[in-house]
Amino acid sequence: MSSAQYLELAELAGGFIHELKNHINGLSLNLQLLGEDLDPPQTPRERRAAERVARLTDDCRRLVDLSNDFLRFARVDTPNVVRCDLAELVNRMADFLSPTARIQNVEVVCHAAPDLPAVHLDADLFEKALLNLMLNAQDAMPEGGVLTVQVRPDGHAVTVAVIDTGVGVPADLLPKLFRPFFTTKPGGHGLGLAIARRIVQAHGGEITCHSEPGCGTQFVVRVPTLEPDTQ
Repeated sequence: MSSAQYLELAELAGGFIHELKNHINGLSLNLQLLGEDLDPPQTPRERRAAERVARLTDDCRRLVDLSNDFLRFARVDTPNVVRCDLAELVNRMADFLSPTARIQNVEVVCHAAPDLPAVHLDADLFEKALLNLMLNAQDAMPEGGVLTVQVRPDGHAVTVAVIDTGVGVPADLLPKLFRPFFTTKPGGHGLGLAIARRIVQAHGGEITCHSEPGCGTQFVVRVPTLEPDTQ
């Protein structure tokens, strides 16, 4: 598929999903009003109806979340890149995630090599990719653990490694991790890692995963550095 064909398809899909989301929001609002009419339920029949309304409301929320994730996936095209301090960006995301991670007994540790070479990034997009990887790592440690983010130079690139001490991924599932809508999480959408890969690839980079069941998982993002005459 050519770039022009992809952009046309993405625009059509985006418009369809946006319209669908509007109808889901309308349905959710009416369910909310119905739930208020049944609160508090007066009879066993009303109690059963209130429970069904609550389940449908939750389904609507999940559909809206899925729609938003799909729109993010479809609309990743050309990043608006600027010169970026990757170590600062990574430290900022680690500080952002740390308070909620502590609630799950997950410690976030960040190590950045000194004097990293300059990179060009769309900071907003790259933060979304990194957050998806870090949340994935956090979810892989339901009993707690350590989430380590390492930033270091690697030839003509800089690598960001997101490492967890979680349950690991079976070898037969590794090739499927970045496929849209593939997930091993109950209630997951399967777009987080797909979005992360699209963002990294849009920056001219690559992302790989190494894992061993029971020993944790490591995602490695590699993005090119600036040419010497542009630094």
